[in-house]
Amino acid sequence: MSEVIIHDDESFERALKRFKKKCEKAGILADLRKHRHYEKPSEKKKRKLAAAYRNARRRSFPRAPRD
Repeated sequence: MSEVIIHDDESFERALKRFKKKCEKAGILADLRKHRHYEKPSEKKKRKLAAAYRNARRRSFPRAPRD
């Protein structure tokens, strides 16, 4: 669980921004979105294969260097 201690000279908006950044780094929101709905094992397998295919394609076609 992420927590942020608000300092005396800090605004609430700044503390909220730090909290959001901590949650993003911890992967809390991504995990929540992933578990929002039940995913059948066949769908999970299909999603992982598609991601592996995308990653393999990216690795096989490197970007051209910029001048």
